[in-house]
Amino acid sequence: MLVITRKLEQSIVIGGEVEVIVLGVTKDGVRLGIKAPRSVQVHRREVFEAIAAENRAAAETRVPVQDAAALLRAAHPPKADGR
Repeated sequence: MLVITRKLEQSIVIGGEVEVIVLGVTKDGVRLGIKAPRSVQVHRREVFEAIAAENRAAAETRVPVQDAAALLRAAHPPKADGR
């Protein structure tokens, strides 16, 4: 782990694309700003872990192909013109 000391309004750059800026420091925590391309997902760790857990649970769920097709048909019923 790399440990870096930064002061208010100072930043670090990660991979040439992501910039993390110290916006504020209080007794309760540090406020950070993150500039990143839209293609880079940025989450707090607890949110990232929740997403990963949901993805693992979804991957373990097995839906028979027939049931999946029925779910898709129900979610997207044909239009009146038959398309």
